[in-house]
Amino acid sequence: MNTIGTRIRKLREEHGIKQEIIASALGITQSSYGRLEKNDDRLSATKLQIIADTLKVSVAVLFGEKNANIIHENNGDNAQANIGTLIQQDKEYISALKDEIDFLRSIIKKQEN
Repeated sequence: MNTIGTRIRKLREEHGIKQEIIASALGITQSSYGRLEKNDDRLSATKLQIIADTLKVSVAVLFGEKNANIIHENNGDNAQANIGTLIQQDKEYISALKDEIDFLRSIIKKQEN
């Protein structure tokens, strides 16, 4: 599954940035960069950081993580509803972390072979 490459492409398009700009930042050709968006297991941590910097987002955003800044408030009767929302956000965050771990393990495994 090409989830990170898809997120990168979507963010790049949302920011109106052409593939050539990110390719230049990475020091590769546009066609090589295009292949990175299609085959994200070729992305290294260094490349991910350069892409994130170019897109002006954090690397966590490339992995689909939500904003972790949560403000806890005392809302009386709404407290239970807020807890349910926080639990759902935590589940989504855990899922994103599991995806990230799987992706990083696949990179390590390929480098070992």
